[in-house]
Amino acid sequence: MVLVGRIARPQGHRGQVVVNPATDFPDERFAAGAVLHTLREGRVERLTVVAMRLHQGRPVLTLEDVGTMNEAQALAGLELRVPETELAVLPEGTYYEHDLVGCVLVTRDGRELGTVRAVEGGGGTTRLVAGSGRGEIQVPLVHDICVRIDIEEKRIVVEPPEGLLDLNA
Repeated sequence: MVLVGRIARPQGHRGQVVVNPATDFPDERFAAGAVLHTLREGRVERLTVVAMRLHQGRPVLTLEDVGTMNEAQALAGLELRVPETELAVLPEGTYYEHDLVGCVLVTRDGRELGTVRAVEGGGGTTRLVAGSGRGEIQVPLVHDICVRIDIEEKRIVVEPPEGLLDLNA
């Protein structure tokens, strides 16, 4: 199951919830009729979206069988997931974040730099954050640096420009 969002809080008094999306496709993922899964009290529960609207860039969902603010408040903080098989096929050279996390970063000469533990964005550049025994390194996710990405092998070959790895020291 792949994370697609987290319920932030109730919205209004009719049981709607605000979602912090973790998807690039919120209009599709949270469309009316979509089935989401969450783990509550040790049980997987299905939540069906009745309606969705955007408010300040975030989805506000009306969920089946959630009709009061108290029922919505009980969902706050829960992760929303879908089976990996329901994800859209991405164009060549693009990847889901969960595909990159867990990949080992290695240089062309085979030196292991660490394992990707997060993908961060901001400032216009997406970065791979990898941890190793030496601490944390950040590598821009661009073709000139990440020269080979093999999701099957969980391996990313990088050719960092001179000084990049020193910045991370």
